Amino acid sequence: MKSVTIGWILFLFISPAWAGTFVETFDNPDLEDWQELIAFDVNIAPGSWKVLNGELEATIKDRVGPRVPQLLIIEDDTWEDYEIELKVKPLESHGPGLFVIAARITEKWGLLCTIGVLSPEHGSNVHCFGGRVPGKLFNAFGRKENPPLKLKEWSTLKLSVNEAKMTFWVNGKKALESQLLSHFEGGVGFGLANYTARFDNIIISGDSIPDKGNLSVSPRLKLATTWGNLKDF
Repeated sequence: MKSVTIGWILFLFISPAWAGTFVETFDNPDLEDWQELIAFDVNIAPGSWKVLNGELEATIKDRVGPRVPQLLIIEDDTWEDYEIELKVKPLESHGPGLFVIAARITEKWGLLCTIGVLSPEHGSNVHCFGGRVPGKLFNAFGRKENPPLKLKEWSTLKLSVNEAKMTFWVNGKKALESQLLSHFEGGVGFGLANYTARFDNIIISGDSIPDKGNLSVSPRLKLATTWGNLKDF
């Protein structure tokens, strides 16, 4: 994947000066900002997460079904309105599965938007819901039919939370929009279920977001680094 596009360069120059931008490109093997979270309070082993050539490769195979995604999160209850955008390239499907982008993650609550097969009887959808993460009590904020992400192609997922409103985009197209009920602060996350995939260029921007990192403008150092000893909740 190319490290950066002209569009991202323009984004960084035209963004308001007061808006913070947190960037994760996986060029640096220091990933201590991230923790693993297994959604839905299910007792299963951690997934496989490793940095390869400046991209994060993850494998979560079907152990209890596509309803149980595993995420990497940053939990921060000072983050309020913001956007999170990331690149994802599915490499292999291990059966019905999905990808997740999440916002306003706290110890007790989170907003999750997924694309893929959350339940085989409903086929492939985009689906947004909020509630206890981990836990089993959720409020649904919408679901629409949507093709799954294409294998071995980069796609872009984006989730915006602005006060009581959320918007979810897939490859630049608005997929879902809804009003939220409560819980207006919290961190971010991303993940998957039943896939092997690569993630790259995670951009989080908003008034309450700290500035951290920059998108690469030179070729990546092809240094393969394994990430172990993830922190668990």
